[in-house]
Amino acid sequence: MGNKIYTIVTLGSHSALQILKGAKDEGFKTVVVATPDRISLYRSYSNFIDKILEINSWEEFPKLEKDLLKKNCIIIPHGSFVAYLGMDENKKMKVPYFGNKLVLDWEENRKMQREWMEKSGIKVPHRFRKGDKIDRQVIVKSYGAAGGKGYFTARNQKEFDDKLKNYSEERFIVQEYVIGVPVYFHFFYSPLTKKVEVMSIDKRYETNVDSLGRIPAQNQKGLNIEPTFEVVANIPMAVRESMLTEAVLMAERVIETSQTLIPPKGLFGPFCLETIITSSEEIYIIEISARIVAGTNCFINGSPYTYLNYDEPMSTGRRIAREIKNAIKQNRLKEVLD
Repeated sequence: MGNKIYTIVTLGSHSALQILKGAKDEGFKTVVVATPDRISLYRSYSNFIDKILEINSWEEFPKLEKDLLKKNCIIIPHGSFVAYLGMDENKKMKVPYFGNKLVLDWEENRKMQREWMEKSGIKVPHRFRKGDKIDRQVIVKSYGAAGGKGYFTARNQKEFDDKLKNYSEERFIVQEYVIGVPVYFHFFYSPLTKKVEVMSIDKRYETNVDSLGRIPAQNQKGLNIEPTFEVVANIPMAVRESMLTEAVLMAERVIETSQTLIPPKGLFGPFCLETIITSSEEIYIIEISARIVAGTNCFINGSPYTYLNYDEPMSTGRRIAREIKNAIKQNRLKEVLD
């Protein structure tokens, strides 16, 4: 991999194990940055984690940057980066970073996300703006990646107004609650090959909305339990091939539009189209995650879809490391780092 020896680094959370195992399988040195409560977990995987850098709190991460730069480290971001370090710290990071930081604004801002999807010719749920009368079931979503925290549902205007009184989030979007099956398509776009790859598919187990679904409607009366959407687990899925066709076309349009909206690099690397598929087989995108998502953790040994492209286990974490390795070999590393 050239004269330099590179080290892959990530935060100890979210999909760190998958990222670091994939990096080690591709021949990189690996480092995890973790808080004291998580050290024992990462110590138990010393077969593929070369070093653990302990910090007392996530706010201390910037202090490590000089050392990480000296060691030719490459940061692999995941869903906990913005949640723990904040948007500004992510943007200020000096250590080479796999991905395009300009995409962060488009991912975090739900209105910008919506514009991105609409310009890609993709169906999105109806959005209610300030002053609109809510005449159907809606879901209210806070901004940012927080695993479903800060969401609530309402059936009408009155219920929405009542719940909003106790809502602490300052920025949120109100959209129609589309009835259907939640399906999360994981993709990888390579700027080296210019191809979109299907990596895997999952659905999420969310508390307590999924556990409420196991209680018959007549037994729910009087419980007064407010549905919540915080993700606690992920479940592997495979979808009908005809639906996969449409999902790939959507992913390709999302990438193409990103190159216009977020030039020059656009979105690349792993991303997830979070969709609802209705009974009439319409696919609505409810959100895009412009990075590796935790649902890929179901497929550390590969998925049915990666098996079709690779004759070896290929997780999304390993695919990131493979892209970096290929970029080094082709002397194109700048194309995949920010």
